[in-house]
Amino acid sequence: MTATSTQPKHEVRDLSLAPLGKQRIEWAGREMPVLRQIRDRFAQEKPFAGIRLVACCHVTTETAHLAIALKAGGADAVLIASNPLSTQDDVAACLVADYGIPVFAIKGEDAETYTRHVHTALDHKPNIIIDDGSDVVATLIQERQDQIADVIGTTEETTTGIVRLRAMFKDGVLSFPAMNVNDADTKHFFDNRYGTGQSTLDGIIRATNVLLAGKTVVVAGYGWCGKGVALRARGLGSNVIVTEIDPTKAIEAVMDGFRVMPMAEAAPQGDLFVTVTGNKHVIRSEHFDVMKDGAMVCNSGHFDIEIDLKSLGAKATEVKDVRPFTQQYLLPNGKSVIVLGEGRLVNLAAAEGHPSAVMDMSFANQALACEYLVKNKGKLEPGIHSIPVEVDKEIARLKLQAMGVMIDSLTPEQTEYINSWTSGT
Repeated sequence: MTATSTQPKHEVRDLSLAPLGKQRIEWAGREMPVLRQIRDRFAQEKPFAGIRLVACCHVTTETAHLAIALKAGGADAVLIASNPLSTQDDVAACLVADYGIPVFAIKGEDAETYTRHVHTALDHKPNIIIDDGSDVVATLIQERQDQIADVIGTTEETTTGIVRLRAMFKDGVLSFPAMNVNDADTKHFFDNRYGTGQSTLDGIIRATNVLLAGKTVVVAGYGWCGKGVALRARGLGSNVIVTEIDPTKAIEAVMDGFRVMPMAEAAPQGDLFVTVTGNKHVIRSEHFDVMKDGAMVCNSGHFDIEIDLKSLGAKATEVKDVRPFTQQYLLPNGKSVIVLGEGRLVNLAAAEGHPSAVMDMSFANQALACEYLVKNKGKLEPGIHSIPVEVDKEIARLKLQAMGVMIDSLTPEQTEYINSWTSGT
């Protein structure tokens, strides 16, 4: 679409969807008081004045509040989708029509369009990059090295993206600082665990309308996301099996009361499989061969690589859509495997992603990480940097305040006692 005199250049599905998008954005804002307070401060202080910013994120109602806060802070911002199936078209339309933010995102966009949007974002010549999955940063390093000098830094809130950034740094190609939002306490303790746990099962139920009570649910990976999925599945009455490669996480799952076994043993037992590892081909051809008839598989990791859909498609005699975001693969042995959300993030492909209340803290981290990068321009070494503890604690304090929860403070005597530990007195 071309821009009008009042609208920025953009590529969204339909601007007439904007009124619905605005209504939904406002509803989400009721549960995002921390980001609202940060936005109000940004509007006064303008920390991003003169800063070109690109955000490659899931274009949802919650992300809209992050984009609005960054613009309020003076950022010249462009938003693109980090996943073809996660875009909410009405939200994208509203951000363009009502907030004047350039958005390049269409739900269901093909790989060619997605790649074009990544290059459109880089044409903005960003100083700050918010990057779910690090596709923009990877493309910048591989194809736009002449623009690297303009980059102050990047922020990353996905496990997969952090893995990619660490690999880039190890290879010596990451030449600017990257803020590890994913590992902030107020991000992964809540977003990864409670957000992923609830939204993943929400997506599964919307896609299938199955009863989870009594089902055997296999959760691949027991990181924070896996813990959340396993916890919520058990809460709905499922019998949960966990598969892991890390012995420490595996024993934690055992002590949390879950059965733990290799995927080869779990494959014939599971009714529903959820991958949350960030790794490739966690569910493979040999696993499909022994699954029950009608076993359902889905993914809640960032990229659509955890389920080997290529091998499943190669052996299938027929693939048919049986419900929205639900495909049935008929196999030569007469059984079928059901794939949800095309193997992409099921919580965003088939539902609306994380609840606003947890994204409030995650996006507060994103906003403050961007501010930290700008304030420390030229002072941070290339590589991965943690969110400062004081920022993490401030976000938690603001969230508690918004929830009306009070906590204790140290008395002078207690402060003196704790200080004596470090002083050796």
